[in-house]
Amino acid sequence: MTKDSSAGERKRLLLSMLIPFMLVFFMWLMRGASLLFGNEFYFLGIYPGRVSSLTGIITSPFVHSGIRHLVNNSLPLFILGTALFYFYSQVSFRVLLWITLLTGLAVWITGRPAWHIGASGIVYGLAAFLFVSGIIRRHIPLMGLSLLVVFLYGSMVWGIFPGFGMDISWESHMLGAGAGVILAIWYRHEGPQKPVPFYEREEENETGEDSGEVAAVDPVTGAGSAAVTDSVTEAGFKTITRAGPAPESRSK
Repeated sequence: MTKDSSAGERKRLLLSMLIPFMLVFFMWLMRGASLLFGNEFYFLGIYPGRVSSLTGIITSPFVHSGIRHLVNNSLPLFILGTALFYFYSQVSFRVLLWITLLTGLAVWITGRPAWHIGASGIVYGLAAFLFVSGIIRRHIPLMGLSLLVVFLYGSMVWGIFPGFGMDISWESHMLGAGAGVILAIWYRHEGPQKPVPFYEREEENETGEDSGEVAAVDPVTGAGSAAVTDSVTEAGFKTITRAGPAPESRSK
């Protein structure tokens, strides 16, 4: 790896960290304000069915019930968010936004009558997106990322079940994971893709699919076909070369 490419990768990694870092920073800032003013800011969360709490779809990820709750969400959000922006930069903003909106709205519609707060729904959505995307794209580096997600956060799967804890918003976990799966399928044709094998590219070249050739029937005799190729001479004039059976000669 050259110095330029190494510097480019470092810059790309740092840029990928920017948005996740800002999200985590505001989460901690909100917790600091909570301690400073003695207010837990639960009213910024989501209360299902209550119209006034629709704004919580955006604000609830920044509100946490305590330091432990905040710490448990901070590191996974930063790591998974960085992976999203690094490996899926073309769709990363849309994926993060849609995970937030879909999860929050689904909780508002189907959740228990209680305040739902925290960024865990987004964390589950990111984990599900990264895992499923790597599998369905069948691209080795992305599949490796999928396995890494399972290794680091596979135990999170228990958090989608109701019996995991009554004080845990398992609805956010389950619905966030569902949103991640849906988005992985929806954006499967965007972003990084499995490279086309070299032998397939050779076959395409041999069949002339990319050569600019078209089949044509001789307009005079109507016999055979000719491959017509446009080319430009050094003088800048366009010429047409025909390859194929010559027209039949007619004798009187």
